[in-house]
Amino acid sequence: MTATEGLLVPPGHGRVVQTPAQHVTFKVTGSHSRTASTFEVVVPPGFDVGAHVHTRSEELFYVLEGELDVLAFEPRIRTPDNWQRWESSSGTRVVRATPGTVIVVPPGCPHAFSNPTETAAKMFFQASPPPDHERYFEELLEILGGGGPPDHAAIEELRGRYDIEQLTPLKHR
Repeated sequence: MTATEGLLVPPGHGRVVQTPAQHVTFKVTGSHSRTASTFEVVVPPGFDVGAHVHTRSEELFYVLEGELDVLAFEPRIRTPDNWQRWESSSGTRVVRATPGTVIVVPPGCPHAFSNPTETAAKMFFQASPPPDHERYFEELLEILGGGGPPDHAAIEELRGRYDIEQLTPLKHR
C-alpha cells in the first residue's frame, strides 16, 4: 500500500484467527495503519474477558450484533472476583450494550465485556497504537484453543507482556 492508496476490506475478508469458540478477523493491521489495529470479534456465549486496564492503549468497541455487558470506568472499589457489580463514584454501573453501542476506553481506564446471553455477539474493535493487540489476539487464541478450562497462568504471563493489568479473571465457558 502506498501513501496514495487506501485499503478496502470487503465483508468476509481479512486474516482470521480462531478456535472452535472464538473468532477474530484482522481487518486493519499495523502494516496498514500507524494509528490503530482494527478487528471484527465474535464473542461466544459465556465469554468474559475480565476487567483489565492498559497504561498505553486506547480502545474503541462498537457492538454490531447481539448483546454484551460492558464496563468502562474506575470503580469505587476494585473487587477481584466480579466486575459486573462495580459502580463508579458518580453512580455509573455496568451497561447492557446492544447493536449500535460505542464504548471508548482511554489509557488507564478499567474496562471489561462479557456475553451473558446464549447467542454469539459480534463487535468492531479498534486498538491504538498497533500492533500489540494483533500479537496478543494471536497468542490468546492459541492458549484458548487448547480445549478445557483456560490456562490462567499462561494468560497472566501473556497479558503482562502486552500492557494488560488483569483485575478480574478471564472466564470462558
